[in-house]
Amino acid sequence: MDQTVTDFARAVQDILFAGQRMDQRGWVPATAGNISRKLADGRMAITRSGCHKGFLQAADVITVDMQGKPHSPENRPSAETLLHCQIYRHFPHVGAVLHGHSVASTVLSMEEETAVLTLADYEVLKVFEGQTTHETSVQVPLFENDQDIARLAEVVEPFFGTGMPAGYIIRGHGVYVWGKDMPTALARLEGLEFLLACALERRKLHA
Repeated sequence: MDQTVTDFARAVQDILFAGQRMDQRGWVPATAGNISRKLADGRMAITRSGCHKGFLQAADVITVDMQGKPHSPENRPSAETLLHCQIYRHFPHVGAVLHGHSVASTVLSMEEETAVLTLADYEVLKVFEGQTTHETSVQVPLFENDQDIARLAEVVEPFFGTGMPAGYIIRGHGVYVWGKDMPTALARLEGLEFLLACALERRKLHA
């Protein structure tokens, strides 16, 4: 079997599994969110626009180039494909990118007045690369939502050179995380979502 076909088939299975897992946790309501996986030949496999991520079928995964252009003109990728391209461009080792719309990320990002959300002293912080202890803090950047994705990408761009952890949040919208492969990206998403849920609960307790 053609290695290119085999790689794409594996990517499809990775994406379908990620969609189901994210849906089970309520992180991709309705048709929200998008999921991608880089292919060995430099293309990107990504979810088609308008699909419910909990019920993805193989036909809902398409390929685009690293400028976000679909290889088949009839295919319409997610509107946020350019944000995936941006991450892959900055981090050549990254193999998967996940975007979800959880309640915690949506609410916290709308309530937090600063440009970052600081998460400190949690054991689960060790899910982020380079963290080895709970006695630390991670600052997750917050960006204003914008329906013009190219313009939003320009705002995010400078932060990739500032030691940004493997994730950021768009206010009132949701999170972006990435990893060397799909299991790593999923672990980071689950870790970040756990931390966001904890932060939200603590704010309720102190309200």
